[in-house]
Amino acid sequence: MINNVYPWQESLFAHWVHAGEGRHHALLFHGKTGIGKLAFAQTLAAGLLCSQPQANGIACGQCQSCHWLAEGAHPDFREITPEDDDAADSSKKKTRKRQQIVIDQIRALHDYLALTSHQVGGMRVVLIHPLEAMNVAASNALLKLLEEPPQRTQFLLVSHQRQALLPTILSRCMQVDMPVPSHAQGLQWLQAQSVAQADWVWHYSGGAPTTVLQDDLDWHGWYQQWSPHLTRGAAMDIALAGGVLIKQGMAAAIQVLQKWLLDLWLSRHQLPLRYHPDAAATLQTLAAKLELSRLLAFQQQLNRFKMTAQHPLNQELQLEQLLLQYKKMFG
Repeated sequence: MINNVYPWQESLFAHWVHAGEGRHHALLFHGKTGIGKLAFAQTLAAGLLCSQPQANGIACGQCQSCHWLAEGAHPDFREITPEDDDAADSSKKKTRKRQQIVIDQIRALHDYLALTSHQVGGMRVVLIHPLEAMNVAASNALLKLLEEPPQRTQFLLVSHQRQALLPTILSRCMQVDMPVPSHAQGLQWLQAQSVAQADWVWHYSGGAPTTVLQDDLDWHGWYQQWSPHLTRGAAMDIALAGGVLIKQGMAAAIQVLQKWLLDLWLSRHQLPLRYHPDAAATLQTLAAKLELSRLLAFQQQLNRFKMTAQHPLNQELQLEQLLLQYKKMFG
């Protein structure tokens, strides 16, 4: 369980941790990926359950409650994710990770909340993330809990895609728009983590710096490997480019291409680049040769391929097809 807040979250954390009885029973933390929403919710959960929280609301890390939480065995805390198998049939062998939060998980939560809390007068905390992973049946089951919440129960809900949630779920929550770090805050934080090429990483993350540590990948080092290939445009060698891009898997290769394409489109329309400001001159030269209709078609193709990026079959062949379409954009 994470027990800290990022600098751009400190004032918001102070507000909610000290809200007491005025805090809504269901807080929905939403915003873009990579800004620390889950860490915020986890830290808030720890602070609410701690028997001796610090003045700033951060859990002490020393009490029995904190030890239970650290061991994943706190009797008054439940965390529900697509990977949570507590409510699943243990007799079925798992061949891949579940992508959805299913109704059996929410039914198990109903049963758990029907019991009294472990500590007399204590609070129970339920953390669900990402909320958009719930299927319709699970969403409807959760709705019943949110409409008639058990006493002394705090729901902490995290979503990267609020627009994908049922309106009825949204209406039962206090929606909290999570703050995005400023360039100065993000850069300072990256430097404090000893991240190399911090300013480049800030831009390449799209202003979502926590993704750097989550990915555990030297994005700048990899950029130096693949960028010479994509900058060749129509003259790119597909075999060489594909061999570099596939090193980190199909999903990462598609992410590279999507970011590169967006900046190509921005450059063509003489707009500020989002991910590759250091490559502005190169992108401008490439953008002048673009056929926009092919670029838009390629973007749609990337979106389709992204849905099956984790499938292990024929990834190299699929990537070669994508790179062929990339070359064709330049006539």
